[in-house]
Amino acid sequence: MTSETAVLGGGCFWCTEAVYLEVKGVTSVESGYTGGHVPDPSYEQVCAGETGHAEVVKLAFDPAVISFHDLLEIFFTIHDPTTLNRQGNDVGTQYRSVIYYQSPQQEATARQVVAEMANVWDAPIVTELAPAQSYYRAEDYHQDYFRQHPLQGYCAFVVAPKVAKFKKTYSNRLR
Repeated sequence: MTSETAVLGGGCFWCTEAVYLEVKGVTSVESGYTGGHVPDPSYEQVCAGETGHAEVVKLAFDPAVISFHDLLEIFFTIHDPTTLNRQGNDVGTQYRSVIYYQSPQQEATARQVVAEMANVWDAPIVTELAPAQSYYRAEDYHQDYFRQHPLQGYCAFVVAPKVAKFKKTYSNRLR
């Protein structure tokens, strides 16, 4: 099996991770931080908004099962790419909409999908496209957070509806 990597920031990584764990062809999902200037930051540092890092998910996927293009279509469905440094009540640069492309091909695909999605959203897309940068895995307690804490308030009221929307919209993409 051939594997590729995608690194995406769509607000809180708990939401993004929970969706991609359900996607057929995604072989691993890891929450982490990238895009900033502080090496190996802590969650508290990232939340303070002073590291420059975004909360992201790092995906390994099988391009024979799901393309990068299709992963990005899902990405643009599960978060609002029109709000700068914000997803709902989560505000700050750590919650920015961003695609960290791993190759020139991923950059071209990302630009294509952004152009396609411009017709879907009523406001301009503000998703940042940036080359891959140093990535830091988030603390263990952030990994698979939604599955471990489905009744926690944020999970029940923010994450669960995003997962439900994904499952309804992309039932053909479920594991």
